[in-house]
Amino acid sequence: MWNSKAVAALLALCAAGADAETLDRLELSRGGTVLEVSSPASGVLRLRMGRGHLPEDASWAVPGDVRSARQPLQVTRSASMVQLGAGGISVRIDRRTLRAEVLDGGGKLLLSDLAGGAALPAAGGFRLRERLSGDDHIFGLGDKTGAFDRKGGAYTMWNSDTYKFTQGTDPLYKTIPFFMSVSDRGKAFGLFLDNTWRSTFDFGKTERDVLSISGEGGPVDYYVMAGPAPKDVLQQYARLTGTAPLMPQWALGFQQSKWSYKSDAEVRGIVRRLRSERLPADVVYMDIDYQDRSRPFTVNRAAFPDLPQLANDLRGQGIRLVLITDPHIANAPGQGYAAYDSGAAQDLFLKLPGGQLYSGDVWPGAAVFPDFSRVKARAWWGGLYADFVNAGVSGFWNDMNEPSIFNVRSKTMPLDVVHRIDSDDFAPRSATHAEMHNVYGQLNSRATFEGLLRLQPDVRPFVLTRATYSGGQRYAVTWTGDNASSWQHLKMGVQQLVNLGLSGFSYAGNDVGGYAGERPSPELLTRWFQIGAFMPMFRAHAETNRPDQEPWVGDAAQVEIRRRFISERYRLLPYLYAAAEENSRSGIPMLRPVFLNFPEVLAKGDRLGGSEDQFMVGGDLLVAPSPTLESPGDYQVELPGQGWYEYWTGRRLEGKTLTVTPDIAQLPAFVRPGAIIPKQPLVQSTAFTAEGRLELHVYPGQDCRGEIYADDGASLAYKRGGFLRQRLRCEETRDGWRVTFDQRQGSWKPWWNGLALYVHGWNAGAVPQARAAGAALPVSLDSAQGAAVVLAPDMANGAIEIKR
Repeated sequence: MWNSKAVAALLALCAAGADAETLDRLELSRGGTVLEVSSPASGVLRLRMGRGHLPEDASWAVPGDVRSARQPLQVTRSASMVQLGAGGISVRIDRRTLRAEVLDGGGKLLLSDLAGGAALPAAGGFRLRERLSGDDHIFGLGDKTGAFDRKGGAYTMWNSDTYKFTQGTDPLYKTIPFFMSVSDRGKAFGLFLDNTWRSTFDFGKTERDVLSISGEGGPVDYYVMAGPAPKDVLQQYARLTGTAPLMPQWALGFQQSKWSYKSDAEVRGIVRRLRSERLPADVVYMDIDYQDRSRPFTVNRAAFPDLPQLANDLRGQGIRLVLITDPHIANAPGQGYAAYDSGAAQDLFLKLPGGQLYSGDVWPGAAVFPDFSRVKARAWWGGLYADFVNAGVSGFWNDMNEPSIFNVRSKTMPLDVVHRIDSDDFAPRSATHAEMHNVYGQLNSRATFEGLLRLQPDVRPFVLTRATYSGGQRYAVTWTGDNASSWQHLKMGVQQLVNLGLSGFSYAGNDVGGYAGERPSPELLTRWFQIGAFMPMFRAHAETNRPDQEPWVGDAAQVEIRRRFISERYRLLPYLYAAAEENSRSGIPMLRPVFLNFPEVLAKGDRLGGSEDQFMVGGDLLVAPSPTLESPGDYQVELPGQGWYEYWTGRRLEGKTLTVTPDIAQLPAFVRPGAIIPKQPLVQSTAFTAEGRLELHVYPGQDCRGEIYADDGASLAYKRGGFLRQRLRCEETRDGWRVTFDQRQGSWKPWWNGLALYVHGWNAGAVPQARAAGAALPVSLDSAQGAAVVLAPDMANGAIEIKR
């Protein structure tokens, strides 16, 4: 839609003798610089620039069918200016300088280009300069450290192995050149630079109120997303780079890892302890020491004599195995190492400019590296998993794939190493590592993901990657790398995960307890388990030669707190799984800043309206840790509006501000008024079917709604209708509440034998009266369960009246 300002601009152009036309793309040229504008989706503009000609139209992040889509552009020209508009976004281009001003559908200026054709100097590289609005906040770029709001900072895109990184470390493991700008009024736009070369984003650090994006090489190819709401921007970005596939449900369970559990007996002992301690868990990881001489795709038969039997026995206890498989293949010709021999026979490894294999030191010693930019190499790599899959291994962990190289100052391979691109819609050609470095981890995880799908076409792959690039969410989940055991890292890790979610990578975690550094105190370890229980991926991990920090470590009181929070996560699985399914459809992350659900908080002042240290899980749960986690001092929690509920008690809060006194046994959490949250009986693993009723917890308020979503949790049948989706609504009546169940969708049959409906915020000691409204539906009361209204399991549609 065009507002009066945009219409007036068009009329002014027409009055000046401008011509109007409709095109699917526009190309302009000035002084040897070529600029192309197109609109691949509603609310999105793509701008490409080149010297003499446009860069290659290819991408590792944006699929070809998305790039080739064309929204019609309404084009009006004059002697000095061209104006284009398409589906909620427009751009004005100065024909003399090629400077562009991008506006939203309401005529608001989003970006004002200060460089134009000068962005491409003759010396090479590029430098874009854009005017920044003074009241905007900047989010994204993945899990960068530093301030949660990127405004005023400068960040480098160069995937790097950064052991024990700090608050000031940059760059880190990932390159996600996407950010979202959000004003104090909650209006947002996004920008994605599709360039894999080393680049820098400067958000007003060097020049006040100027965004500078510079790169050492590669194309000027960027997309502007007009929003206008923050969620709109995320969905527009997801339309470009894709959404994450729905994860297997077991990946939402607790995951225990360590570098390393070094024998069959030790792994079995870990699982026995988890079960004996009644600590729910779904996954145990095996790090490099399960391998023969740290060689990927081998097994140390002395330590693990029968991997298939181990995997099978653990499956019987509800535990799945995830194995590490790093991309460094031992440089071991003539030694019977199958991964090397088969890769060398097909000429699949990276080479130096002179034609000899590149070899660098990593865990197995001298190693060679697959050229994942080739379809043939990715197919070969994916096939290497056949023996592990046949052995019953459930998932795989691609680490060290920045790629990380030992004993060299750069910590990676030389920039002149040659990749031979033969993939997607790229023209077959050679490329240096300077171009391919930042996408190497993404292509590694893609090879793993696609290989697992070929080996098990109806099983959801689970791939965990450390390094990646935009679009990598289509292939793998991620974590924040080698963090440290400190209060600062616990706080910083939450903000890293929230920004990852705002960068397309919703399913992510950090190493609970800290990977490196000093042993965490009992209180730090407990608090990390509490907060980790609300993170999308919940994995505890620590490096070798450190004291144990599994959840049972410490005194009984601390262990009981951790058990309680892990158990609560398992009871919340229906809610978490529905949030994961929403992310797979829309790109809206599971873990969210408060402003994503309540943009109005930004107008309240500093620290994101007081919400900077809070986070939301889905649309309904708000968690509010202390802004100084190690401090015992009281702190204020300000909620976005009134009528919220305490999660742990169900008590309705009268005000919107409360004072919290930190207690290591508690973590303040709150529920949105109007939420309906499903919960299940406790299980020790998602492999075990819950028994009894699905609980539906209703928290009356405005916009009262919720959703039940379920499927088999493992296969791709959900894509063929094998799921259950049911939307619920509630409204307050004169005498109580009416809860309405919409018609169920999908063919999946639920596990529960009934639905238990709880309405919070009133005298829970009283037993309500309930009856079916409309159709005759079976309803009963269960005062022993806190005055639940118990419904039949096949409650397909209808309404329930609940009186006070």
